[in-house]
Amino acid sequence: MRHDKALLIDMLRRVLRIRYFEEAVIRLQQRGEIPGGVHLCIGQEATIVGACLAAGDNAWMTGYHRSHGHPIGKGAALGPLMAELMARTTGVCKGKGGSLHLADFSVGSLGESGIVAGSLPIATGAALGASLRGERERVVLAFLGDAATGAGAFHEAVNMAAAWRLPVVFVCENNLYGVTTPTAEVCNLQHMAQRAAGYGIPGVIVDGQDPLAVFDAVEVACARARNGEGPTFVEAKTYRFRDHAENLVGAAPYRSEDEVREWMELRDPVRNFPAMLLQRELIGSAELERVIAQTNAEVAAAIEFARRSPHPVPADAWEDLFCPGVPAGNVVATHTVDRPEPAQRRDIIYLAAINEAQREELERDPAVVVFGEDVRCNLWGGTAFAQHFPKNRVFDTPLSETGFVGASLGAAMTGLRPVVDMTIANFVYAAMDQFVNQAAKTRYMSGGQARLPVTFRVSMMYGMAIGAHHSDRPYPAFMNVPGLKIIAPASAFDAKGLLKAAIRDDNPVLCFEDANLWLCSGHVPLEDYVVPLGVADIKRRGSDVTVVGIAGGVRAALEAAAELATQGIEAEVVDPRTLAPLDIETIVQSVVRTGYLVVVDPAHRSCGASAEICTRVVELAFDSLRAAPRRLNAEDTQIPFAPAMEVPLYPRKDAVVAAVRELLKA
Repeated sequence: MRHDKALLIDMLRRVLRIRYFEEAVIRLQQRGEIPGGVHLCIGQEATIVGACLAAGDNAWMTGYHRSHGHPIGKGAALGPLMAELMARTTGVCKGKGGSLHLADFSVGSLGESGIVAGSLPIATGAALGASLRGERERVVLAFLGDAATGAGAFHEAVNMAAAWRLPVVFVCENNLYGVTTPTAEVCNLQHMAQRAAGYGIPGVIVDGQDPLAVFDAVEVACARARNGEGPTFVEAKTYRFRDHAENLVGAAPYRSEDEVREWMELRDPVRNFPAMLLQRELIGSAELERVIAQTNAEVAAAIEFARRSPHPVPADAWEDLFCPGVPAGNVVATHTVDRPEPAQRRDIIYLAAINEAQREELERDPAVVVFGEDVRCNLWGGTAFAQHFPKNRVFDTPLSETGFVGASLGAAMTGLRPVVDMTIANFVYAAMDQFVNQAAKTRYMSGGQARLPVTFRVSMMYGMAIGAHHSDRPYPAFMNVPGLKIIAPASAFDAKGLLKAAIRDDNPVLCFEDANLWLCSGHVPLEDYVVPLGVADIKRRGSDVTVVGIAGGVRAALEAAAELATQGIEAEVVDPRTLAPLDIETIVQSVVRTGYLVVVDPAHRSCGASAEICTRVVELAFDSLRAAPRRLNAEDTQIPFAPAMEVPLYPRKDAVVAAVRELLKA
């Protein structure tokens, strides 16, 4: 491979920028100017720089917890990076990411994950987006440590990238240790690159202390990717000169002094690479001194920039959680009871409304794609439109929830609007890291750089004699995760309108569909409309008691209200529709009018949506309550297989009627 002088000098500058930046970080942390822990990549600079330069300026990149150097390797400005580590508002992530979570979208750095292997499915998704859009020159670098190759997310990401021949290069910085454990003790392979054979992709081993060797290997891998030949796994043999983290208190010695000394004295790229350039007369000593002086000055200026920058204030913690703005579309009247009866009524079932919403959004916006397990055969009924679209718009994934949920995030961050079919609600647990640590936190930790317009369809199939592994109603768990929007439509009208709004929203939205409602019919207009997220619905007016229903609980509440009306009791039925953000104002206003509250929620009782609603009503409208709120839930037991045990667990009409009568009598 030919390396012109300009490339070599650029390579030298970037290697030195990383080393001098990180050496400054050590001093600043020791003086207390950098809070928290830092994980340095000193010793691994050659791998980073060689890979970044080979991929080019238009490449995207994801990193991991030891990734200060990766944005620098991509050419990021040092001032905002240093300000981020020093927790200033001018930091590249506004002080919300810190050492473990740097991101600089201006140079293609999509972020770094403090969770081992957490960013790898995201990198695969970014590559998926580039492939679907036909961006043949775009590649994605997915950096990882050797220990990450033992994580499930690694295998799911690589398998997906290989199966779809995606333009991603996995760059493994094998520094021989996972925290303090030698990799050789926890992996029965001599080389991490041997793992590539299991996925039918090339596995390349390279000297990670030589930036030219890394450059050449990654350049070949990028050429393969751009030619549509798929991913490559590049293992760079490298070494971290510092401990796993700075100020690692109480760690027993785990590396011999001779081993560390040998790498630092004989294999240091900051010594060896400039020496090679001098020896080959590719640079003179005076020019080298100028580069060193300029780099030191740049680091000093970055420190001064950070020191002059303001600290954030507590109120800043509320910013950047969600993308602002309301999804475009014809917004319908807020409450069902306020909408006039249509001149031409069209009744369809809930499931048909779900299908219509997805089909119309696919037709409206070329950035919308639908994927998940078995979506093209419409096995579960939610993608009957699949055959009307090509496989680059609606496609099946491997059975790997961590992989395809993470891929949806990377695709969303880089320009697509994925709709992900999770099939059955319990399957969300298999991808909890991607939901909780990635989807919910990426925009926030990046200081608002990221947009994540992705919608997850989650079908709750309880009450169907399919046992505990397929019968959960998991929405309460996600209500405790800031950064996610959660909807639970209970009618065909809301199912279509809420889903369309979710797809147009620039934030991650989980749509929990109660499969018990799939065959329930209702009026759905032919014209385009959206139901705004975060707005509750009054399904029925009443003056005697407020009954809040959630998901399938809305049907039980309406049936109970109809029977109560025959007994002279007028129940007002409120459907939150969106559980996060929760429209507590509408519920409180209803309770103020009626004085009583019953919440009907098919999820478990403890720490659930019903508990949250009752608590907020007590906090906000205690003086209006004439009695303590009542909750009807599935009790806190696992779901049994036998219908005789399962069916009585869920709140039904008769239980709601009895609860209201007892509450009013009390």
